[in-house]
Amino acid sequence: MRIIDAHNHPDWLGHDFARTLANMDEYGIQRTWLLSHICPRNEHHETYFDNMCGAVLGMTDGPTPFARCLSYAERAPERFILGYAPDPRDREACRLLLAANKIYGAKICGEVKIRTMYDSPDCLRLFRLAGELKMSVVMHFDYDRQTTYKDPWTEWYGGTIHTLERVLQACPETTFLGHAPGFWIHISNDDLWKTNSYPNVEKDKIVPGGEVVRLLRTYPNLCCDISAGSGRMALSRDKQFSKELLIEFQDRFLYARDCFDNLHQELLHSLDLPETVLEKILGGNAQRLVPVN
Repeated sequence: MRIIDAHNHPDWLGHDFARTLANMDEYGIQRTWLLSHICPRNEHHETYFDNMCGAVLGMTDGPTPFARCLSYAERAPERFILGYAPDPRDREACRLLLAANKIYGAKICGEVKIRTMYDSPDCLRLFRLAGELKMSVVMHFDYDRQTTYKDPWTEWYGGTIHTLERVLQACPETTFLGHAPGFWIHISNDDLWKTNSYPNVEKDKIVPGGEVVRLLRTYPNLCCDISAGSGRMALSRDKQFSKELLIEFQDRFLYARDCFDNLHQELLHSLDLPETVLEKILGGNAQRLVPVN
């Protein structure tokens, strides 16, 4: 069974090139999508920023520069699949994405994680180009959780779940991967999204009719990136619900980590999925979106 991690970063969480490869070998991962993260420093919390290579290397274009992704991919092209997403607000964003694809072979547009509405004209222009280039777009959504004016900084990305719907409507030829707390909190039809980024897995059971499910049933260009705590916790709230959801949308879910433990694989195996479904989620769907030998 081919296993592909469809969301990770270079030099992330203390994992350099050698440690990343050793970690992949430990958990049977053949390939990893290596994603950049390009944004101004004032759009990212310092404590989180310092876990990424950008701060250490003094980079100014983002916490995870494309150059670091490229460094890994050039040293082990058989293990890493190159991702890159320029800041759509950069007037050269489309030219940058085109160059990354045509010159360096970038195959995924990701990770898009910036403090702007993803249905802005600048974003839609970039996403439509990604669709033309057959590059799936990995989108990070987060709601504003600031509760006081004493701290002027707030971490929010992309807009709301309704912003995502407008993007799906505007770019029908582009495949999008929903990711992060602002996306996964909508797996359930409740008001938890108004107050919490992450659910209480033991108490916050799934209420059928969530926006994520509705969007999957409505827009064939939406896929799901199950990475990080947000994806794993969403699928842990009600395992029978998750099993049925993954079977229904077996062609639209991708195993991904955004970390270096094995909890996502363990979760998928605990759902008692049919072998054919598990094979698609663990690697088949990523292989279909980004065909590699």
